[in-house]
Amino acid sequence: MRITVRNARFQQLQTLLTNRTKRGRAGEFLVQGVRPITMAAEHGWQVRTLLHETDRRLSSWAQDLLQATGAETIAMAPDLLAELSEKEEGATELLAVVAMPPDDLARVPVGPSFLGVVFDRPTQPGNVGAVVRSADAFGADGLVVTGHAADPYDPKSVRASTGSLFALPVVRAASHHEVLDWVGTQRDAGTPVTVVATDEDGDAAPADVDLTGPVLLAVGNETAGLSKGWREAADVTVAIPMAGSASSLNASNAASIVLYEAHRQRLARG
Repeated sequence: MRITVRNARFQQLQTLLTNRTKRGRAGEFLVQGVRPITMAAEHGWQVRTLLHETDRRLSSWAQDLLQATGAETIAMAPDLLAELSEKEEGATELLAVVAMPPDDLARVPVGPSFLGVVFDRPTQPGNVGAVVRSADAFGADGLVVTGHAADPYDPKSVRASTGSLFALPVVRAASHHEVLDWVGTQRDAGTPVTVVATDEDGDAAPADVDLTGPVLLAVGNETAGLSKGWREAADVTVAIPMAGSASSLNASNAASIVLYEAHRQRLARG
């Protein structure tokens, strides 16, 4: 297929970039960049469509990907591809349309060394992607985004994750209730998951809390912090010691610090 004008198919692809509702109805999203597209394919995500520039000689990476995925291929006019890639003409070789996995908590593996993250009602897609990246870097098993929240499949979130979205299970949940029901099921099955909340008025510093067992770390909204439901559900609340005039940390930074501490403790324990 070739697209050289703003026809109906181009407009459909454009909505994946700009319209969350239509992105959700289609069950697919746009992926930009060599590393994220490569990781999506390597981790077995369903690549439905690959877009490339008309009459451009493709690299061996692009040719191999086209053959390996078996995806629909669309040759697109340079200006239209640049618009979807949000870059200048000629800067992007491939774009991918990838299917969303189900929002099923069963996708998150839970075992004796479980480390999971809940991001409660985040408002900034970039922060969601940053937390995904940190969770992946420090060995977490999955991320759950709860409540009315920024979309993990927003292009800003996907870019900020630098491909980690495809390596780490990310699940959206309507509220804390279904996540806590899932935690209760894990506990009933013999995995004593501890819910650790972050809050500036927390009871202890992360280094003073044992984070080596099964842990679900709850991080709150960038402005309002954690919801009442998560505060009440927490087994322990930690506060990150700070100096200087800053009153708080960015949510993704706070998550990264506690995730690092959990990783450090686990390495020290061996």
